[in-house]
Amino acid sequence: MILPKDMKTILVTGGAGFIGSHLCEYLLNKGERVICMDNLFTGNKDNIKHLRDNKNFEFINHDIIDTIDLNDILIDQIYNLACPASPVHYQFNPVRTIKANTQGVINVLGLAKKHKARIFQASTSEIYGDPLEHPQREDYRGNVNTIGPRACYDEGKRVAETLFFDYHRNHGVDIRIVRIFNTYGPRMAENDGRVVSNFICQALRGNDITMYGEGNQTRSFCYVSDLIDGIYKLMNKEDFTGPVNIGNPGEFTIKELAEKVISMTNSKSKIIYNPLPQDDPKKRKPNIDLAKKELDWEPKVDLDTGLKSTIEYFASVIK
Repeated sequence: MILPKDMKTILVTGGAGFIGSHLCEYLLNKGERVICMDNLFTGNKDNIKHLRDNKNFEFINHDIIDTIDLNDILIDQIYNLACPASPVHYQFNPVRTIKANTQGVINVLGLAKKHKARIFQASTSEIYGDPLEHPQREDYRGNVNTIGPRACYDEGKRVAETLFFDYHRNHGVDIRIVRIFNTYGPRMAENDGRVVSNFICQALRGNDITMYGEGNQTRSFCYVSDLIDGIYKLMNKEDFTGPVNIGNPGEFTIKELAEKVISMTNSKSKIIYNPLPQDDPKKRKPNIDLAKKELDWEPKVDLDTGLKSTIEYFASVIK
């Protein structure tokens, strides 16, 4: 295939997932050629079905833990989003989650080195653990339990960042790292166990809203279009590797979120309280000063607006 000179060929691993599918769509709209790679463990072909007829889009069913062979396709950029990102999914097979963040990351970094491609890592606010600093800045080193049930993801993502910087220092690989804070929006999976999708699906079905702990723990919710904008700005910023926090600094208790969802869905659901899971963070809020300074980025979508479109999406897909 002969591409226009200004068109990039971009590999998006985890491209059939919630965030990955929005990124693929965004890149195609920018006029790029997109190769979407996903093993469909948590990704879903329905997320990308509207892209399949685009001549600049290709889907490859593959797990990054296995050797990646692109049959001599030349890659300009790689976005690595390939890893289960919700506790339900990353704890289902914790060893495989760690492999995605070690062997899988080594494979995509090796591909970037071979192709001299710029590579992006989707890191996470989970690397801060149950933070002792609030809000969290990029220079905060975290408070993570290395042997807890969340460690496969928390520590896995920390190792992935280490690998990225070692390839950058030792091999000159051009890297970019974003630490993603709680993101929500259309195409979230119903069964991913995340608080926004849980509450919306429970409310729409008239089921009890499941609250863990007293609901006093806080989170900051970033709408997916804002996240994608921040990711793209970092990937195309020269001389800035990150890591950089991308998230919405608006802070809400989990109970406040539940009450919003009940009100916006006109649901008769009741809130029930269950024990708090081990190592569940008490507070989570990004300091985004660095993103403002380096990327001229800050979120535009407030929680009420984002919830409205997310509720509309789930109302159209749940049985």
